[in-house]
Amino acid sequence: MRQIAVLFCAWILLSPTLQATPVEDFTERGKELLANKEKLSDADQLHRLFDFSWEYTMKESPEFATSVGYPGQNDRWNDISFEAVAWRKETDKLDLELIKSINRAKLSESDVISYDLYWRNAEFAVEMDGVQQSVAQMISSTTFKTTKDYEDLVARLNGVPALIEQTTALLQKGLDQKITPPQVTMRDVPQQVLNLIVKDPAESSMLEPFKEMSSLVPAADQARLRQTTTDAFTKKVEPAYQKFHDFLVAKYLPDCRTTIGTNKLPNGDKIYAYTTRQQTTTELTPAQIHQIGLDEVKRIRAEMEKVIASTGFKGDFHAFTKYLLTDPKFYYTDAESLLAGYRDIAKQIDPKLVEFFGVLPRLPYGVRAVPAYAEKSQAGAYYEAGSLKAGRPGYFFANTYDLPGRPKWGMETLTLHEAVPGHHFQISIAQEMEDLPEFRKNGGYNAFAEGWALYSESLGYEMGFFKDPYQNFGHLGNEMLRAARLVVDTGLHSMDWSREQAIKYFEENTGTPPHDIEVEVDRYIVWPSQALGYNIGQLKIRELRTYAEKELGQKFDLRAFHDEVLKNGALPLSVLETHLKGWVAKQTGA
Repeated sequence: MRQIAVLFCAWILLSPTLQATPVEDFTERGKELLANKEKLSDADQLHRLFDFSWEYTMKESPEFATSVGYPGQNDRWNDISFEAVAWRKETDKLDLELIKSINRAKLSESDVISYDLYWRNAEFAVEMDGVQQSVAQMISSTTFKTTKDYEDLVARLNGVPALIEQTTALLQKGLDQKITPPQVTMRDVPQQVLNLIVKDPAESSMLEPFKEMSSLVPAADQARLRQTTTDAFTKKVEPAYQKFHDFLVAKYLPDCRTTIGTNKLPNGDKIYAYTTRQQTTTELTPAQIHQIGLDEVKRIRAEMEKVIASTGFKGDFHAFTKYLLTDPKFYYTDAESLLAGYRDIAKQIDPKLVEFFGVLPRLPYGVRAVPAYAEKSQAGAYYEAGSLKAGRPGYFFANTYDLPGRPKWGMETLTLHEAVPGHHFQISIAQEMEDLPEFRKNGGYNAFAEGWALYSESLGYEMGFFKDPYQNFGHLGNEMLRAARLVVDTGLHSMDWSREQAIKYFEENTGTPPHDIEVEVDRYIVWPSQALGYNIGQLKIRELRTYAEKELGQKFDLRAFHDEVLKNGALPLSVLETHLKGWVAKQTGA
């Protein structure tokens, strides 16, 4: 999540989906496809649907278009008015009808996978809708080279008041329907909004692109654009954010619900069942996932105790974690040193990757600090995808806020997870696949993406990392964090756990710094089920690797296995399992 994204999770039943995106002629083109289906092969119908669905996804979701490098949409925001929400829902139904009209049995093997994924996405879109991105993050992920690029930003800034007005209307509707985030998780949001209002526009993160403008922009245009941007910021953006802040303080926060779990919302049990299926891509129940978490916590705790014993430390688990959390030797004293430490780890990983993968991404990545306006409410790190089409590298964002809470012993694991071979590898390789439809190159499934990133952490052992016992403990601590998430998320949303109970569980079972524990727990509260995907996905990938190793014996090639996992882009876990078992069968001749 990013900065004020906690708000957007309150829209989960109200806001539009990015998967099926109608414009005025989407219905016309869809009905035309249905009318002419007898004249086209099923494969032609499928690819025509993919093409015009993606085209209008880009036009209806300009923020998404910006992130994937689709041109011509950078001057607008997504329309999140009530009218837009209503007709999106109607077009979602048509989208599902279109994919159902195609005969799956007449498609090639590769098209069948795309067909199944598209159908699954369309079904989920009809059942429930998605979420949006924030203004500052969107600007930070936009590439600026030409005069038109900067003019598009001015247009977007002028469009912020309408976007915030629509956002406020959606949040007000959430209040009316009693669908809001818990009040306790909203405590930092008004300040986050105020952080976007600055006395000097030149210091605004939104105007960062104007500090050093591209040499391709003539000097006269630079002067003009700086002035029009300043005007847009001071006359449009700041007043809109001030009004939004006042709404949050005076109206929204006081009326947010005081309960915690999703099961306390109207139809809450159904909502949580839906989000659990969506985020894990399984049919596991909350009770089953809760038990998996308890079992994993027990297993990992035993491994952590072994590491403590190996250090010769005199004291129990809690004394050891207190030692790790408080001894100054485990922390940097300045932000630049922390960032340099992450960059050094990345440089150590990079040359080892060729030993584990046959296919490497072409897109580069870098390490940056989490923006100051968002750092207080962010966890230790996150990844922001790049785009070859947009000419933008991927970035691993490390949090430099509260340095005494950013231990060195967790850095190897975070780099493996967020950068390489974790998120950067998986997302970039998918984008670069030439034979996949666009919705698969740029789509995602939480359990696959986060499961892969968590699995990638474990590759650190084979790469020669975690030799230091403290880094090893840090790795196990991160693995424990993901296992504890299974227990806590299901506890909060289906078993009436309190926020304090969730925090206490983390304190008892992990070595996570106190600030991060609160951020993590609040994240689970406002984003139900998302935290379940990590461990569920990792366990499935590890299970499939063990299966392949056993079945193939000496024929097992780890590089080939990893390439097979990633070659189709993100997949639901059941589809991944079918694919990999089929790959194994081909290797054995079965």
